[in-house]
Amino acid sequence: MKYRAAAVCAFLVTLTACTNARQDDGPRIKSLQGRVVPVERDGVVISGRDKAVQGYREFLTTRADDKLRAEALRRLGDLQMESGEDKQSGPEPDVVRGAKNTGGDKASATKDYKEAIRLYRDLLRIHPNQPGNDRVLYQLSRAYEQIGDLDAALATLNRLVTEYPNTSRLDEVQFRRGELFFVRKSYSEAEPAYGAVTTIGDTSAFYEKALYMHGWTLFKLGDYEHALNSFLPILDRKLIGHDTGSTLSEIPSLTRGDREMVDDTFRVISLSFTYLDGADAIARRFSGDGARAYEFRVYQYLGDLYTKQERIKDAADTYLAFARRYPYHPQAPLFHIKVIDAYKQAGFASLALDTKKEFVLHYGVNSDYRKRSDAQAYNNILPHLKQNLEDLARHYHASAQKKKDADDYREAARWYQVFVESFPSDTRTPAMNFLLAEVLYEDKRYSDAAIEYERTAYHYPPHAKSADAGYAALLAYDQHGKQLKGDEFLAWQQRATFSALHFTEANPHDARTPAVLTQAAEKFYAQHSPDKAADLARRVLALAPEATPPQRRTAWTVIAHVQFEQGAFAQAETSYGRVLDLTDAGDPLRPALVERLAASAYKQGEQKRSIGDQRGAVTAFLRVGTLAPSSPIRATAQYDAAASLIVLKDWPAAIKVLENFRTSYPGHALQNEVSDKLAVGYLETGQLSKAAAEFEAVAANKKDPEARRAARWQVAELYEKAGSEKNSAVAYELYIKEFPSPLEPALEARFKLAAMYAKKGQTADQHRWLREIMLADSQGGRQRSDRTRYLAGGAAMTLAQPAYDAYKKVALVEPLKKNLKMKKEKMEIALQAYTSAADYGVTQVTTASTFRIAEIYNDFSRALMASQRPKGLSAVELEQYNVLLEEQAFPFEEKAIEVHEVNAQRVAQGIYDLWVKNSFAELSKLRPARYAKVEKSEVTIDAIR
Repeated sequence: MKYRAAAVCAFLVTLTACTNARQDDGPRIKSLQGRVVPVERDGVVISGRDKAVQGYREFLTTRADDKLRAEALRRLGDLQMESGEDKQSGPEPDVVRGAKNTGGDKASATKDYKEAIRLYRDLLRIHPNQPGNDRVLYQLSRAYEQIGDLDAALATLNRLVTEYPNTSRLDEVQFRRGELFFVRKSYSEAEPAYGAVTTIGDTSAFYEKALYMHGWTLFKLGDYEHALNSFLPILDRKLIGHDTGSTLSEIPSLTRGDREMVDDTFRVISLSFTYLDGADAIARRFSGDGARAYEFRVYQYLGDLYTKQERIKDAADTYLAFARRYPYHPQAPLFHIKVIDAYKQAGFASLALDTKKEFVLHYGVNSDYRKRSDAQAYNNILPHLKQNLEDLARHYHASAQKKKDADDYREAARWYQVFVESFPSDTRTPAMNFLLAEVLYEDKRYSDAAIEYERTAYHYPPHAKSADAGYAALLAYDQHGKQLKGDEFLAWQQRATFSALHFTEANPHDARTPAVLTQAAEKFYAQHSPDKAADLARRVLALAPEATPPQRRTAWTVIAHVQFEQGAFAQAETSYGRVLDLTDAGDPLRPALVERLAASAYKQGEQKRSIGDQRGAVTAFLRVGTLAPSSPIRATAQYDAAASLIVLKDWPAAIKVLENFRTSYPGHALQNEVSDKLAVGYLETGQLSKAAAEFEAVAANKKDPEARRAARWQVAELYEKAGSEKNSAVAYELYIKEFPSPLEPALEARFKLAAMYAKKGQTADQHRWLREIMLADSQGGRQRSDRTRYLAGGAAMTLAQPAYDAYKKVALVEPLKKNLKMKKEKMEIALQAYTSAADYGVTQVTTASTFRIAEIYNDFSRALMASQRPKGLSAVELEQYNVLLEEQAFPFEEKAIEVHEVNAQRVAQGIYDLWVKNSFAELSKLRPARYAKVEKSEVTIDAIR
């Protein structure tokens, strides 16, 4: 019993050591490591074993019986082995063997093993033919292994196999031989040793492990095909009848050790197939040996191995090989998914895209695969099917948007369509349907887009895109409508209008509803449905919160148009007024609206006149001018109002309207008739001068230009004489406009106009005409005369006065620097103005300008001296400041004297007017010593320049 326990313990220690020794050279048999093997022990306590050893040794010295000596040697060797094992595993004082040990004495244990070796070898030498020596050889090999002498251990096992081929431990011995050969990398010797165990069959406890190691040995020898003959039976034993298609960890029949062995077996099989023909080799193998339920795992492990090796195409081909070989297998779609993921991770976008297409076509909801699949299993691939469909659609959508390629648009629409049809109740379907419509719209397939937008908006329960889709449908309707004509357009527009109504009913609180409702009203009006259009327009006006001003304007416009077309002109007038209240002054549509407003009033006048209500007609016609002053119809309305007043013989009112007509529409074709009618009116009311004017106006229609010019001048003079300055001014202006030549009378007319405005204190208008005089004279060329220059010079002199006044207003006070700069600038402007006036060479203008120029210089000098002094100056500083100021002022005073002397020199030319006299007066003040009496000098007029 003790021998058996020692033998088993020795085997376990040896096997573990061998396995650890070859971890880097081959497979790890994890199922053997840490395995607990039940060992039968004699129950001898440690102190008893020592006594037994002592007893056996004493026996060997006293007894000579060979049989008993042999048994004693064997038992003694076993006790030494047992002692070594105990020491190696740790001390166990005063405890029963088998309890937990906490340490070990390797050196002491080795000593015991060596003693056991000596005893076993003595036994074999002294008793070579002793029955049971196969067990002695077995123990001897174990002892060699324990001390690390693997060569001696292997040699002992070889001897055991040779001398005892029928030993009961043959399978274990051969397995140990294989392990030792494998550790030594002697694969050609390890192969028959493992093979001997596999030949014994599954009656051996080492059968499965031998199959595994036999396969690995053949793999190391490069015999991959035959290696599979050893590996596959392991999978057959472990998985056939137990493989549920789940992961290995979820197969209930597999222990942890089984799972590790099966996992390692799949891995080495995968390695084998990489050296063979990959997926094609798998197909050949299982075609020959027959299909297995676990076959998909072989493809899976091989594909995963290729993936780790970054052989992405090989991995994909492997996964697809299985999926195509077994197209209805539950794992087939999962392999497709692996291919897609592999391509995506590797950046093979095109291959991933093609695989996604294959996936959705093969596993779609209408595919044969689904019809043959278990519903629950099929549900597991639905998320992938949805995602791939979405990926395909979005990819081609993005590509189409980038490249504007029609094929990409159609491809995107195809996959969106498949998603929508495949998953009508999915939460993502409304959004996908919306994108389908978007693609169709972008591809300019507006009709189809409108249908899909409407489906998105109204076919599904309310969702995030409902309102957007409904609105987008209206845009699609508009775009498609642009491509249609005639009856097709009218029919399509009607559909669009009802779609708009559907939108407003489905989305009453949407911000776009007022706009859609407004457009619907417009479309019904365009479709000649005035009552429906007006009804919708009133709905727009009744919205709460209130529609935007542009929307309300459109609604009022529709209502006004309908009322106008139905002959309700009074109501239309009110409605058009509301439209204009909502229309900006610069809006390009405003003129047309004003015209419709004016037409509404005019039509009321026609209605009144048609029933004999001339007074009512006059009121309506004249209201046109109030409502639309710039309307072209206003002229006709005023003329018709005057005609009705004449019928009524209301001459004062008729005259007033006709006069307004003449003023407002001077170029109107009816002007000649107006003059005739006014002449009659003036005669009827006793206004003879006005009558004469009208007759003069009639005469003015003569074609002779000179006659017309004389008449125009006469009319202006008559108005002037009659004290009608306003009409006179109009007449003179008209004369200037019509007869700018001859120059002199045209300038006289301007001069009269300037005088009129001066008299009325209208300085701006006066100056405008004075500038007109100067401009006309400067452009007069040969028509210029002394009179035109006189008028222009006088105008220039008058226009210089504002510059002089502006200069005088600037006082030299703090801030002195700023005001001094301003005064200098104003002085320069005034000087330039008077110099320009003097350039006309008109004596009175020249002497006056010269005097003003001198006065400006003199005033500037006095202003400097009278300027405000800076604050905080001491008496000394103030004195110095005054000296400096005198130095600055003196040159201007000298310049004033010089210019006054220019005027004084004109006495020699016989010129002594008011301005020359004034210059002498100023000189007598500036230089009294010299000019207290009149002196003559020879300074030229050009000096003022």
